[in-house]
Amino acid sequence: MRKRSFLKVCLMLGLLSVSQLHAQDKTPSWAQKANDDKENRMKWWTHDRFGMFIHWGLYAVPARHEWIQQMEQMSTEKYKEKYFNLFDPDLYNPKEWAAYAKKAGMKYVVITTKHHEGFSLWDTKVSDYKAPNTPAKQDLLKPFVEACRAEGLKIGFYYSVIDWHHPDFTIDGTHALRNNQEARKSNANRNMDNYRKFLKDQVRELLTNYGKIDMLFWDFSYPGKDGKGHNDWDSEGLVKLARELQPQIIMNDRLDLMDKDWGWDYKTPEQFMPNKWPEHNGKKVAWETCQTFSGSWGYHRDENTWKSTNQLIAMLIEVVSKGGNLLLNVGPTARGYFDDRATNRLEEMGQWMKYNSKSIYGCTAAPEGFQKPDNTYLTYNPETKRMYIHLLQWPFKTLYLPGFKDKVKYAQFLHDNSEIKYTSRSSASAGEHMAITAGEGDLIMDLPVVKPNVEIPVIELILND
Repeated sequence: MRKRSFLKVCLMLGLLSVSQLHAQDKTPSWAQKANDDKENRMKWWTHDRFGMFIHWGLYAVPARHEWIQQMEQMSTEKYKEKYFNLFDPDLYNPKEWAAYAKKAGMKYVVITTKHHEGFSLWDTKVSDYKAPNTPAKQDLLKPFVEACRAEGLKIGFYYSVIDWHHPDFTIDGTHALRNNQEARKSNANRNMDNYRKFLKDQVRELLTNYGKIDMLFWDFSYPGKDGKGHNDWDSEGLVKLARELQPQIIMNDRLDLMDKDWGWDYKTPEQFMPNKWPEHNGKKVAWETCQTFSGSWGYHRDENTWKSTNQLIAMLIEVVSKGGNLLLNVGPTARGYFDDRATNRLEEMGQWMKYNSKSIYGCTAAPEGFQKPDNTYLTYNPETKRMYIHLLQWPFKTLYLPGFKDKVKYAQFLHDNSEIKYTSRSSASAGEHMAITAGEGDLIMDLPVVKPNVEIPVIELILND
């Protein structure tokens, strides 16, 4: 039976909706294999849960925001003249970057190969606006990829489809020269066909010259009046090219192809924490939130709203408790090192992960039927059948686990595997004034008065079969 006829039969039998029929019918043949293999392709990613984002480019020189060219409405000529020949990362040591990521417990790293300013960190052959032409005098991606691989980290490339430098990229409402009416007149001489070819040429370089690339983080579409969407980028062509060059690659959702099941692998809420596991068309989907240490992605010397280590660890736990991944950003300095605010937090997160990573790797949201106690997050490992209770606020002596009775075989602190005793009811013999009131299905955990010397203590529950 031909595929189209088979799908029509499924529609008549109620096995497919009209929208599903159309989606099936419109899936390109080249994309079907990626769809079929999606769960397998993403296994490592849904297990690892924690990655490092790196925003690095010319904007590290002014050190006051990665969107500085757009925010200060500088022309390409002015921006390039001011910063291009001052980009001299003489202390760049990608082995050190990779070591920090690994020690922090991160399993993959995503680096900005080209941000919206249009500056390329690698030795691209289709532009002279690149790192080898600055005082850096080298392809900065190659040693980075090698350093990450040496530490066993997966490799991700961020690539911006926006480019305020390219002469054929039309000036729109997000462009650095959006308010310059004289500059907007140049759109008559700008050819987006040339720009679309440029995009594909650069993506081909990135996915051909550096071995296996595990992730591709596209950024970003803004369709509508005075914006750009999938037709402007030829998003389908970009996805097709990436799939052909790197069949196992994982891609995000920023090419304006959300209506295509083959156009993305995971959702990317940015600087935002969903209140529950994100859904698409009523179905839970793979997701990752990208977050900063502070309020800027690129190195920002004077930005002082840095999150505490406790906040960052709690953020990681909350994301995993909702079935997601955390991509936590570092903005290296113009000299090529991580500043001490970043390294301090990475080291402290690594200290927590050293003893508590079992509650992160391979974990996801708790199964339905388990209610989290107050001031906690629950994560669950479906392979080991172990539940993890993260204590955001230390309780006084007792912790109530609503509905956990008959579900728990053993309890211990994760950081040292020391036993935690529990009961389902307090003994009436202790005296009425000391009796603890608990629900019929509750467990009561007996905790020490003094909080363990762990930023956020974790209780590991071995569940009954």
